[in-house]
Amino acid sequence: MAGKGPQSQPECSRVAITALSIFELLQRFEEGGAQRVSDLHLKVGDPPTYRIDGRIKQLDCAPLDNRAVEAAAAALLSRDDLRRLREDHSLDGSYTSDKFQFRLNFFYDENGLAVAIRALDLAIPAVEDVGFANQVWRDIITRQQGLVLITGVTGAGKSTTIASLLDRILHERPCHVITLEDPIEYRLHASTGVVSQRDVGRDVPSFERGLRDCLREDPDVIFVGEMRDRESAAWTLTAAETGHLVLSTLHTRDARGTITRLLDMFPPEKQDEVANQLALGLAYVITQKLVPRADGRGRVVAMEILHNDYAVSNLIRTRKLEQLYTQMQTKVRNISGERMMTMERSLALLVARGMVTAAEAEKWANDHQCFVDELRRVRR
Repeated sequence: MAGKGPQSQPECSRVAITALSIFELLQRFEEGGAQRVSDLHLKVGDPPTYRIDGRIKQLDCAPLDNRAVEAAAAALLSRDDLRRLREDHSLDGSYTSDKFQFRLNFFYDENGLAVAIRALDLAIPAVEDVGFANQVWRDIITRQQGLVLITGVTGAGKSTTIASLLDRILHERPCHVITLEDPIEYRLHASTGVVSQRDVGRDVPSFERGLRDCLREDPDVIFVGEMRDRESAAWTLTAAETGHLVLSTLHTRDARGTITRLLDMFPPEKQDEVANQLALGLAYVITQKLVPRADGRGRVVAMEILHNDYAVSNLIRTRKLEQLYTQMQTKVRNISGERMMTMERSLALLVARGMVTAAEAEKWANDHQCFVDELRRVRR
């Protein structure tokens, strides 16, 4: 299978994945770059399928059979992992090449085994190159405590954003960073401090256990790969309350939805208590989307930013979440203490800079009329 550019449709008359050819498929990430060629799907009954610039594209090949996908699994997993996959019928894992860290998810559907492969560059991008809508990252990396949530749908670049923040913290502050990940994605290195990356399932049995343990391990900064359930959310909030800077992720589409999602993890009789915890411990909610560029070459980040100042804290405590959007609309100056932004304003600014077309930005807006109003403002 000869390699071509990321937008080409290579020809092949037959696919028979072996230990060699699966690595040829992974080679295509290097040809296009992980910022453009982000995912590979191997599924019985379909040809190998990539996600390029956010869009699904199948190779012009024969459909895979179960033997081919099983061969890919055998090439990428250890014997112990293969045994766990057959016992549990799903498995998260990772594989590292010379240039990429691959996040692997194996699962079964009605046709047989399937594999979803996500590519991450080994090199962590500089925080200035991530695409922050303003200089809010400067406030985050100097914080000593509080909870910073990076949210968005799957594939929105949350892991890359957090890795860039942690990398800058480790190079500017002598501190101890502990991460709890499933699996470890970016490999961090400290210039003057210490970093301990723990793989949930290998180094620690669960996020809850890891959080409970790390509070006794003298951390300054804690990264929780994802708040998946009530227990991990409760311990994450506790860590933020006890004087640590805590970063984590959630799958939500906006700042208000993030607060609602956290509250809904708990029973009704606990939600007032959790609202008080968030009002005191939350620092920022940053929701991001990856939007196709106007020139068709990759995607650019659009960000919604909620800063938990006194007014926002009061709205969270009293659970008047419908008023959060107004705060993000008004406190938009790029100065410490404000630096808020709605998703609609972020998209409008990208349009005004010529980075995204208005038609494309409109598709990604949470509120159509608010986007139209913001576009009118920034153009004026």
